[in-house]
Amino acid sequence: MLKIIGIVIVILIIVFVIFVSTRPAHFQYERSGIINASVDKIFPYLSTFEGGHKWSPYERMDPNMKTKIIGPDGQVGTVMEFEGNRDAGSGKLEFLKITAPTEVNLKLTMIKPFPAENLIVYHLSANEGGGTKFTWSMSGDNGFLGKMMVVFIDCEKLIGGQMEQGIKNLKEVVEK
Repeated sequence: MLKIIGIVIVILIIVFVIFVSTRPAHFQYERSGIINASVDKIFPYLSTFEGGHKWSPYERMDPNMKTKIIGPDGQVGTVMEFEGNRDAGSGKLEFLKITAPTEVNLKLTMIKPFPAENLIVYHLSANEGGGTKFTWSMSGDNGFLGKMMVVFIDCEKLIGGQMEQGIKNLKEVVEK
């Protein structure tokens, strides 16, 4: 009887590993919101780390987060290292592309809670009804552990919720 239970457990583990390995590796999360301000007023909050401190949902999760900016803020190649609590994590952000006043691309390299490398894009465009549409996206590729995490955690909801909070924070800061 114990042998049968052991065989069933091994089979279930094998099936689970196969299931996880068949999940798509690529992911993209995206959220947008309307901010009642011009692109010129919003852009400095996206294109500098100092501006980002004012609205980042991650820095609000951990007000004691340690950050270090390496290089001239607001320029391609500049890096911000961060070390936060277990909710915010640790890693670094690097400016890859800054196209004033509409787009910023950053590389996010996470160390904790688990290693990952993702592309973050901030995009601003005029909104037909007035104001500016701010779109925040994050994309990347999951390894096996990332795919396994997605099986148990709704990352679209989790990351999307953090993006929505960030858009709300930015809106509050800019519209003051």
